[in-house]
Amino acid sequence: MKDPANTTQRQQAHQQGLLTSIVSLPLRMLGVLIGSLLLSIIIECVGMHLFWPDLGWRHAQAMLDYELNHLSSHFTRSAVVQEPGRTAHQLVEGAYEWIFEKTGLLDWMSQASARSRAPSQADARDLRFYISQVYVWSERYLIAAAFTTLTFMVRLLVLVLTLPLFLLAAFVGMVDGLVRRDIRKFGAGRESGFIYHRAKASLMPLAVLPWIIYLTLPVSVHPLLVLLPSAALLGLAVNITAASFKKYL
Repeated sequence: MKDPANTTQRQQAHQQGLLTSIVSLPLRMLGVLIGSLLLSIIIECVGMHLFWPDLGWRHAQAMLDYELNHLSSHFTRSAVVQEPGRTAHQLVEGAYEWIFEKTGLLDWMSQASARSRAPSQADARDLRFYISQVYVWSERYLIAAAFTTLTFMVRLLVLVLTLPLFLLAAFVGMVDGLVRRDIRKFGAGRESGFIYHRAKASLMPLAVLPWIIYLTLPVSVHPLLVLLPSAALLGLAVNITAASFKKYL
């Protein structure tokens, strides 16, 4: 016979773990977004050095223009926000104003660029000369990082707009899985804890990886090429998890 005290302790531990997961979920999502932003900037800088040295920071600018034009032409209506294209332009303009204009970063970059290029043409190789060379070398990476950040914000808006797709896929998979579970419960189907635990463990990666992949892509692609297969896989994982859940509670 099972010990009631041990059963109660396990239930309390499970409830505490569930509560901790729910409370820490916003922080974990914030960590995923910050990590994706840093990774996208690193990929863009590496690509500037290895794959598109001729384009330089204009590659990041072209991605931003593509994302904005694509959002304006294809996302004309949404259940999350009204006028997604206009919202994206307002988001980018507001971020540009706060990051560059109100902080004075744009004026500082212009002044620093003018001061740094003046001694770079002199014959004397003093400390200012080497500082100017470092700034001239890093300036294009800073500009690329700024455009990559704005592109990241537009893609994040696209992901927010496509949240109903993932919720619908998960809901359909859960309903179909529960029906299959009832058929197995009232029939002679086998109960497999191995399949259940493996399918359950894949839910979080399938929900998070599409965000990381889409946010860090160094090229512009149609969002559905990444998000539609990801939503289908998430729905399949939810379906298998619900269908393989134990027959008797």
